[in-house]
Amino acid sequence: MEKGAQRLNLKREVGIVGAVSFIAGTMMGSGIFISPQYVLSTIGSPGASMVIWACSGLIAMLGGLCYAELGTVISESGGEYIYMLRTAGKGVAFMFVFSFVMVMRPASATGIALSCAEYVVALFYDGCAPPQVLVKCVAAVSIVVLAIVNCLSVRLATAIQVVSMVVKVLALAVIVLGGFVMLFQGNTQNFDRSFEGTNVGINSIGVAFYQCLWSYDGWNTLNYLTEELKQPEVNLPRAVVIAISLVTGLYLLVNVSYLTVMTPKELMSSSAVAVTWGNKVLGSWGWIMSVAAALSAFGSLNGTFFSGGRVCFVAAREGHMPDILSMAHVHRLTPSPALIFTTIVSLVVLIPGDFQSIVNFFSFTAWFFYAITLSGLLYLKIKKPELPRPYRVPIILPILVLIAAVFLVLAPIIDNPQIEYLYVTLFIFSGILIYIPFIHYRLCPGLLTRLTVLLQLFLEVAPVEKNL
Repeated sequence: MEKGAQRLNLKREVGIVGAVSFIAGTMMGSGIFISPQYVLSTIGSPGASMVIWACSGLIAMLGGLCYAELGTVISESGGEYIYMLRTAGKGVAFMFVFSFVMVMRPASATGIALSCAEYVVALFYDGCAPPQVLVKCVAAVSIVVLAIVNCLSVRLATAIQVVSMVVKVLALAVIVLGGFVMLFQGNTQNFDRSFEGTNVGINSIGVAFYQCLWSYDGWNTLNYLTEELKQPEVNLPRAVVIAISLVTGLYLLVNVSYLTVMTPKELMSSSAVAVTWGNKVLGSWGWIMSVAAALSAFGSLNGTFFSGGRVCFVAAREGHMPDILSMAHVHRLTPSPALIFTTIVSLVVLIPGDFQSIVNFFSFTAWFFYAITLSGLLYLKIKKPELPRPYRVPIILPILVLIAAVFLVLAPIIDNPQIEYLYVTLFIFSGILIYIPFIHYRLCPGLLTRLTVLLQLFLEVAPVEKNL
């Protein structure tokens, strides 16, 4: 651009309603319609499963408040990546973005897309299992559709998030009301001896938290798009408190409803607990729950794309990904190259997709990096207390969440070590092998420059200034 030309910036278009919708909408995806049976089967008793759900909500709330302080001290988009870059250094930040771009976010998007597809296809395959090829094709279509939406308009993506959040809150409200009607009719037998059969092994507790926290994934969504948030110093902590309180309350009430309508055995044997609930309570109208679950997953997938594309975008802006990924469309002002790249990787991950493995290994990797991020907040509090903090939390909060994160990383390994966790750890640290030659020493810069110019012209994108 010529000197003095207008700078290109991402617009601050996400207000408090959109902010709450992005957090709550991303959190309330497929998890609450699938995870309850896995949490119950892992921990062994209804009472213990309710404790796990409540504790997971508390962990998400405390983590969200800690991230709110980080988001106001380091007021850049990018979430964990930008916080690690500013506190732990370039090498650690690259390890995170390498794992995030290649595994974490695509795995998360793939898991949600598969859940969405399962519920959509279930409408046409009543009483029998649908072909996996068809499920994966529907999942791929949902990924591509939402990628196009997020490339076209921030406002359109935000509108989808708001509408889908309203739909899923109404669906969960129906489950809550239906359950309480049956509860007041005297169906309390499933709550007798609630803690009988509880598995108290460290591995069982850790894996139960993994399954449960999958349903809470998204509590940190706003930190990936801080530069597009109106008044982040006010709206970030406010949206965290409103959204996570709403989600936690709904999750607890929904689990009470599930256990009122179904016995623990029925719940554990169900492949889609919300659909089973709908068939038992709504009868011939049970298909409504399948539609609601699909729409819920669709909204969660939209939020995942919206935030995930921003991490790729910010990493490229800092020189840790190809320059083309740091650019935005000159008219629509969306980070379309980063979104396209995230879409391609997600479609590749979709091919071998295994839902349960995705959840466990995603959670292991995510909480490993959450621990590093929270350590960075403690570092800033102790070593740099002079930094302006429009919002701050007591130092005990990041310490508590850090302890929880360390437990969640170590619990499955200590009690019942599996070789897969070693593979995941090796993959995380393999990022250093790419960082040293291609990022630190910048090999092959000429080829990347020519490719960047070609793609820049083809996609109509340009470099973007930071919104500080």
